[in-house]
Amino acid sequence: MKNQISVKESAIFNTNGFDIFINNCSKALLKLEIHTSILYKNKLQNVTKFILFSFFVIYVLVLSSSESAFSEQYDVSIPFGSYDPRLNTPAVVWFDPPEISILVDDTVIWLNDDQEAHTITSGEGTGRFGWTESSESFGNPTGLFDSGRFMPGESWSFTFNEQGIFLYFCVIHPWMEGVVYVDQIIPDYPHDAKGNKLERFPILQITPDQSVEINFSWEPKIIRTNEKVNFIYRFYDAVQDLPLKKIQYDIIIIQNGKEVFRSENAVSGFGGDYRQWVFEESGPIIIKFRNIKLAGSVVAQELSDIVGASSSITLTENSAGRIGEFTAIVYFNPIKTTSPVKIVQPEETAQFYYELPILVVIIPTVLLLMVIFIMKKKPVIQSSGKKSTPI
Repeated sequence: MKNQISVKESAIFNTNGFDIFINNCSKALLKLEIHTSILYKNKLQNVTKFILFSFFVIYVLVLSSSESAFSEQYDVSIPFGSYDPRLNTPAVVWFDPPEISILVDDTVIWLNDDQEAHTITSGEGTGRFGWTESSESFGNPTGLFDSGRFMPGESWSFTFNEQGIFLYFCVIHPWMEGVVYVDQIIPDYPHDAKGNKLERFPILQITPDQSVEINFSWEPKIIRTNEKVNFIYRFYDAVQDLPLKKIQYDIIIIQNGKEVFRSENAVSGFGGDYRQWVFEESGPIIIKFRNIKLAGSVVAQELSDIVGASSSITLTENSAGRIGEFTAIVYFNPIKTTSPVKIVQPEETAQFYYELPILVVIIPTVLLLMVIFIMKKKPVIQSSGKKSTPI
């Protein structure tokens, strides 16, 4: 009996030990699973962060490359001697180059290669000799940009976000002046006022009443200020697709919200019509056609010279729905624009400085030689030996 009990107790003991072992193994496996899960989660987070960072780096690189593809940087040097207003200054120009043409969103970097501090300040300076007229005259800044003082060997940059002509000077040395011409980025294809490319040019537009089709274009395809542009158009029967002649219409041109041209009761011929205009300002334009109607007997020509036939066109008296509108952009033209202020460079005054003594010597010498030459050519009156006596 004792043996049976001891065997049973031993079996129970062994069973409990196995359960404890299994339980410990389960706990160990659970801890291992949790630890592995944490490690995997951390690793997954690190991988995710790495991927996101990689995408960010790629985005920055693409963005910077795209920006650099459309914008450029230009260097302007402040040469040695610009600080010196004397006529024999070693500087050839105050800024090199003194005038520069760029596009919108381009950047200009000024490098101080002189031996004194300078500023780049928007506005008009005193000119070559204006600073001598008044001790209080140091130019007229506009406040658009101002570098403040930057020392020799340093540089300063500014990005121009608007088109126009920008004068600048140095507040410390107000005789130093320069100009930046900023032009828009101009597409090389015809487009509307929003910049959308016109896939079909000339443009075909049917009036709201579906009666007349307007064939419209302009030449040159890129419109610039101070250049003549031809607006060319022709009217067609929208139903039979035949050109119309003797169409009466009004044409209006609006720029920047203001009417700049109007022609009323104009009459087109069989070959269409055109208008010429020169825009003095840049900006979007709208060309409007209004009151399109008959001007006498209107005929749609269908090769009548060949087949001897034509089709009569009838337009209703109500022309309210017979309108057309076209848009375009006029761009600033830096080629046709000159600097509003003549900037006198030191080289020009230095040349006069050295030429003046030569002129002072040459002019009197030439005059003296002319007098001597005239004196030699003057005839001598010879005496006959007879003397006259009073009677």
